[in-house]
Amino acid sequence: MPTLTCVIERITFFNEENGYSVLRVTPEQAKAVPEDAYNQEGMVNVVGALPRLSEGEVIEFSGDWVTDPRYGIQFKAVTAVPILPTSKRGITRYLSDLVDGVGKKTAQKIVDHFGVETLTVLNTAPDRLYEVKGIRTEQVADIITTWKETHEERSVMIFLQQYGVTPNLAKKVYDAYGTHTIQQVQDNPYRLADDIYGVGFQKADSIAQEMGMKVNSAERVGAGLRFALERLALDGHTFAPRSVLIQTTQELLRIDDDPDLVDGVIAQELRQNHIYSETLHTRDGEEIEAIYTSLYYYSERGTSRLLQTLLQQDSRLLKSTPPDFDLDAYLNGLMDDFEVMLSAQQLGAVKATLLNKVSVLTGGPGTGKTTTLRMVIEAVEGLRHRVEVAAPTGRAAKRLQEATERPARTIHRMLGFQPRGGFTHDESNPLEADLLVLDETSMLDLILFYHVLKALPPHCHLLLVGDVDQLPSVGAGNVLRDVIESGIAHVTRLETIFRQDQRSHIVVNAHRINHGEMPHLNNDSDDFFFFGVEDANQAGERVVDVVVNRIPNRFGYDPLEDIQVLAPMYRGVAGVNTLNERLQAQLNGDPRYFAIKHRGTIFRVGDKVMQTRNNYDKGVFNGDAGRIHSIDDEEKEVHVLIDGGIITYEYSELDDLILSYCISTHRSQGSEFTVVVMPVLAQHYMMLQRNLLYTAITRAKKLVVLVGTRQAVGIAVQNNKVTERYSGLATRLSAWLP
Repeated sequence: MPTLTCVIERITFFNEENGYSVLRVTPEQAKAVPEDAYNQEGMVNVVGALPRLSEGEVIEFSGDWVTDPRYGIQFKAVTAVPILPTSKRGITRYLSDLVDGVGKKTAQKIVDHFGVETLTVLNTAPDRLYEVKGIRTEQVADIITTWKETHEERSVMIFLQQYGVTPNLAKKVYDAYGTHTIQQVQDNPYRLADDIYGVGFQKADSIAQEMGMKVNSAERVGAGLRFALERLALDGHTFAPRSVLIQTTQELLRIDDDPDLVDGVIAQELRQNHIYSETLHTRDGEEIEAIYTSLYYYSERGTSRLLQTLLQQDSRLLKSTPPDFDLDAYLNGLMDDFEVMLSAQQLGAVKATLLNKVSVLTGGPGTGKTTTLRMVIEAVEGLRHRVEVAAPTGRAAKRLQEATERPARTIHRMLGFQPRGGFTHDESNPLEADLLVLDETSMLDLILFYHVLKALPPHCHLLLVGDVDQLPSVGAGNVLRDVIESGIAHVTRLETIFRQDQRSHIVVNAHRINHGEMPHLNNDSDDFFFFGVEDANQAGERVVDVVVNRIPNRFGYDPLEDIQVLAPMYRGVAGVNTLNERLQAQLNGDPRYFAIKHRGTIFRVGDKVMQTRNNYDKGVFNGDAGRIHSIDDEEKEVHVLIDGGIITYEYSELDDLILSYCISTHRSQGSEFTVVVMPVLAQHYMMLQRNLLYTAITRAKKLVVLVGTRQAVGIAVQNNKVTERYSGLATRLSAWLP
């Protein structure tokens, strides 16, 4: 690979995110440079993804000469290795350009004292700087600290760049490992995937192989096993059967021809307690060797243990009622007081909550879950017991508070989450509650449920409320369905649609879809519309037109505040990514609003955005939605308004945000929107499932608009195959396994 040694004269451009640089340089070997590469100033252009460099540095670039149609011949660099200057003049310029707080005069004083040995002194005996006359003691201390930090960080940047690590990511690695970075990465490059958010297994694997790691080494296969389990967890699985784990690992590592190798490494990883194995017996009598990461192994066992303990402990609520207490008369009196008439099924659900330590209330839209829940709370509070009410997301908690007229919080806030310190409430500091109501539990994952149970006092009752027919949680586990199927809880499934909702085609169509029937698509209602469009590109254009023009003009809804587009897939002209770009251009494309570009996405003041992972330090969680309030380019910060508060993101943290003019149906869980617009096309067939369409429709309060084909709607309605999730919770609960 050709090299070019040169002096950096000017840094024309440097991108903080990916390190892309445009440099003007003076080559030291004219023979190595094509004649046409020189500009009018006698300099050459160097471009490439590089670490942060300084003007005046001598650098050896490796790469190749390329011809750009606009800028002509330039050197496209792959790596950059600084060559330390050896002359007094070069060292003086190097210090003044590289070290913050060292100007030309200070640099000259240092070099006058130490001469060509200056850099050696700084690296080996920096305290000798105190010998230099004319520099204040405090300034010397600052120079020593700055030189050490700058020198170490640059060494790391140079080391990591050869493995394709961008400067932005390299900075994260250095911040995590500090002075030990190079040694840590050399010892075990796969640690990067575990320790550094944004690296991922593929990048760590690429670095490892660049460093000479063998494809079939035990270290690589072990890391691949753990990565395979993490990938399966992203698909909702808490464990993997051994055969599935072997197959997934082989596919990820591309070592399909050697299953015995993977099997042997599994045994080794189990011996070292890097992963865990347990034989589970399904309800059909089948044996499964379930292999877990430690996180899900202990969470699943702990959840089972705590639920068992909860069921075995006495209820304070029941113990406090006198022997002659007439529950039926009490509930009838409450209905009279609040002028509410419950159906027999609803009344049974209220009784079940009072009489059972663990109960479930499920059912579709319009079946009276909210009315039943309010009566449960009134009944418990009427007996002078304390009720806690919570939901997984901020939006769901807000809706729950409006529905129950009781303070409702997110589960994280209820448990007293402390950044970097876990939860305030746990087994040693339980919640003060006699009944805990958790709403929207179809989206409750195993880890969060485990933390809830740890904070629940043994005397407390637990009521899980949710629609089990919706999509399961984004996180791993299938909590609501597992609790129902285990048989440990009293389950009430509300099915009657009450008269006031029978006029709504949103409600009627949701139930028709859930029963495997085609929804009404004849546009004869005021809240459910279907636009038949065959071509995917035209469907995308129609979605944008419906959001930007038709709905606002006919119904008066605000396209930014009231309308949410949901799409089954990310790719394609009618997918999440493209629709976000089109809607952003139409709804918030004014160039007068400040914008930045991050990894191909434009973020502009006013944009709708959504958080994509739990960030405990900031107190924002996966699915939280907001609007970009302002962008501070000087401080490299984006300020987002979420739930009434401003959350600050550094540019380097923007991986956590996505545009949310259009989101996937999975990301809509727990939310409710005034209007839902959704493309439904045959091209989406891989994702067209009954529970996906049902979930999308039930997110809407006032209006649903589908754009696509009747055939695609029919495919979704008929596909009732719920994607299987590997979860041992139902099995453990059924058999009372610890």
